[in-house]
Amino acid sequence: MTSPQDYLCFFFSDPELSALHIEPIAGEASSRTYYRILSRDKSWILCIDKDFTACPADQYPFLVVQQLLSTSSVPVPAIMGSNRQKGLFLLEDCGDTILQDTLSHDGKSAARLYRKTIDIMVAIQSIQGDSKHLPFNRSFDESKLMFEFTFFLEHALRHKASGGLTEKTSGILLREFRAITQLLLQEEHFVLNHRDYHSRNILVMNGNPVIIDFQDARMGLPQYDAVSLLRDSYVTLDESFFSEMQHYHYHLLREKKRTTMSYDEYLYLFDIMAFQRNVKALGTFFNQTYYLGRKQFEQYIPSTLAYIPGYMSRRKELATAGEIILNTLSGP
Repeated sequence: MTSPQDYLCFFFSDPELSALHIEPIAGEASSRTYYRILSRDKSWILCIDKDFTACPADQYPFLVVQQLLSTSSVPVPAIMGSNRQKGLFLLEDCGDTILQDTLSHDGKSAARLYRKTIDIMVAIQSIQGDSKHLPFNRSFDESKLMFEFTFFLEHALRHKASGGLTEKTSGILLREFRAITQLLLQEEHFVLNHRDYHSRNILVMNGNPVIIDFQDARMGLPQYDAVSLLRDSYVTLDESFFSEMQHYHYHLLREKKRTTMSYDEYLYLFDIMAFQRNVKALGTFFNQTYYLGRKQFEQYIPSTLAYIPGYMSRRKELATAGEIILNTLSGP
């Protein structure tokens, strides 16, 4: 069996190899594997992704989106080398400090970082391209949104219900999910989204954000990435700061002419989108925890679930689905 150490020969000379040390990096909910490669005075990140071996470079999402973002001046790790035959990337090492870590430090510094992160978000949402090519040919369409809802139904609700929900309750919930999905299919407002723009996918290097895990970028409402950041499963923001950042995102979109929504419409779709995104996250956390045995994700279920009552109280369209979810997932 090939070890990570064996892959280094594709990127380093024999004299260099003797001075290198390799350390595993704990990954998120991903099929990719990461290692930090260290020399005496420098470091790199080795990514192993077997999907790369079966995909031409010009169709491999990570490479396509990395190049798109990099040429658009979005801060992302540079690609130092790759080997498609082995499914390897050698990436710039941008450290291991994530945005999530900054909230325990100086509040003003955290606020500055969040504004910079939103600036970058809108820079991504300002990128335009050919709808026939990646990533502009992917979107949060009906199929994608409903896939995420049904994934949640299968991996969260039916797991928690110990044997499954009743056929009647499942039918009601699917009907509600379809109605919610229809509210989000407003292609005239779609922009490019990172798709997983939360505090664990934003590194902080030299005091500035660097964006990672961007390969699933796709078109959708501008609220999608804002929801990912501001209604984050990993970080619960103070409500006044949340509202300030929400307002900041909206006005930056208007300034850059990336939306024609009124602020009331923005807030309405923010809540609907946030409900969908948090439900999707719950499906992921249950799947990772109870099906794949990655127990570290269990701690994020309560914080994600805690957002649901607020959406229900503000948007009557979410009340029925929210009630079923809360009744099923709350408690032991």
